[in-house]
Amino acid sequence: MGGIPALQDTMTVRTTPSRKSGRPPQSVGPAHRASAEGPKLADFKKTVEAFYATHGRHNLPWRKTHDPYRILVSEVMLQQTQVKRVLSFYTEFMKCFPTVQALAKSSLGDILRAWQGLGYNRRAKMLHETARAVLFQHGGKVPRGYDELRTLPGVGEYTAKAVRVFAWNEPEELIETNIRTAFLHHFFPRKRGITDRQLLQLTAVALDTKNPRRWYSALMDYGAHLKTILPNPSRRSATHARQKPFKGSDREIRGAILRAVSQKPQPAKGLFQLPFARTRIEAQTKKLLRENLLEKRQSGYSLPI
Repeated sequence: MGGIPALQDTMTVRTTPSRKSGRPPQSVGPAHRASAEGPKLADFKKTVEAFYATHGRHNLPWRKTHDPYRILVSEVMLQQTQVKRVLSFYTEFMKCFPTVQALAKSSLGDILRAWQGLGYNRRAKMLHETARAVLFQHGGKVPRGYDELRTLPGVGEYTAKAVRVFAWNEPEELIETNIRTAFLHHFFPRKRGITDRQLLQLTAVALDTKNPRRWYSALMDYGAHLKTILPNPSRRSATHARQKPFKGSDREIRGAILRAVSQKPQPAKGLFQLPFARTRIEAQTKKLLRENLLEKRQSGYSLPI
């Protein structure tokens, strides 16, 4: 593995795994068990571990902490966003909101300002609501149990399990784009339409229950590496969906509107100066108002206070 080039950043798209904590794991079918056990699985794990030992991204800031709040923030940021982009925001965001209490007691407007440029601004709002729930419903401590984590606003199945893995080293079964890539490449090299259920039968067998935190970090880094040297293996997954271009999208318009009002309120005529069709600006402004990401005042549109 010494000849493998250094890892580059790739998209980290978080999706949905299967087993809930405290529930029995999915059964592994005989055919898949046979294909995963023995030399093939052993070789796969050796390959992953060898790559991680040499090229792993050990210095990622969220890998240097077991603080569940900081890990939760990183997991939300990494949804549909490149690691490289998250790195440029995560450290500064944590300086502004170092604790769940600081985030909960801040205004949504201040959080949206700190989030500017990261995209998918609804994530910032949900993270704010989650921080408030942790503060007022859980005594300021991020809950450890899967079921409790799932009750937090915007915390889905993957995020709940990822927080348990990376904060508390709990052996959950995870599937995300880079893990999916690693298993598709090694166990389904010439097949298409592979479901996550099929992959989870393999991840259950391969899981390092003693140190799942390290194992998943290694898997993610190795899968990310494969995407830099191969045509994206995830395209052979039944769940694969090509991300729409950002340029000219509603996401770009929403970001431009929030950026325009981040410094001072803007009248409607000010927003109409943005380089998009007026009808599209009006439509996205209405959506942002409905989602409480934007407020209308006498002086114009502004971020929430």
